[in-house]
Amino acid sequence: MNTLQQQNPSGLMLIDKDPGFTSHNAVALCRRVLNTRKVGHCGTLDPMATGLLLVVVGEATRMQDRLMGEDKVYTATLKLGEETNSYDAEGEVVARKGIAGIDESMVRGAFAHFSGLIEQMPPMYSAIKINGVPCYKLARKGVEVERKPRQVRVISSSITRFDPTSGEVDFTLHCSKGFYVRSFAHDIGQLLGCGAHLTALRRTRIGSFDVAKAISVPELKAASRETALLHLIPIEQIFPLSPTPPS
Repeated sequence: MNTLQQQNPSGLMLIDKDPGFTSHNAVALCRRVLNTRKVGHCGTLDPMATGLLLVVVGEATRMQDRLMGEDKVYTATLKLGEETNSYDAEGEVVARKGIAGIDESMVRGAFAHFSGLIEQMPPMYSAIKINGVPCYKLARKGVEVERKPRQVRVISSSITRFDPTSGEVDFTLHCSKGFYVRSFAHDIGQLLGCGAHLTALRRTRIGSFDVAKAISVPELKAASRETALLHLIPIEQIFPLSPTPPS
């Protein structure tokens, strides 16, 4: 690593997010460890979620928008029979319905229904702004506002486990930018008529960047500046590794 890179670091850092750790926490941590101010993140994850966060440093912040446009891969679990106000396990249960009679073929059929380009309604508990106010702040006050559906893409999905007793469904999902996996779980429950919410979520890939190559939060917290700099992907290597998202 040359002296200029040490003095003015630039590049992309892959971080494996812990539950409760936010994108803003990641930016603050990178600023402290790298001793630099020019740091940004390329999209958020819900508080309960884990997995890959992209953090751009120095001149790489100019690539932020393009990196945010990459497709994503998740592993997740939803629970049939219960709806929550946030569409995930952090919210309050607002409805319960029986799941007797719902078999694996029905669940697979529901997943198949949501494929390709679909219209998705963002949840109230989201960072989308209505008249300048984030929806989640309105939701916490019990205010429900009209949101506009968004066109997103399910590139592929697969069920890896279905438990008809608990109603738990493990699945993997490859999707476009702007996709809410919580809304996907909610919509599956609506289609099956029993309700559902997301109970676990892990992002494993963004474009060609894999969480297996990421540094963990505890490792980054304990790292020296020199060690952290070794985890920066140089600017010239970012886009060759990152394919154009599907249209």
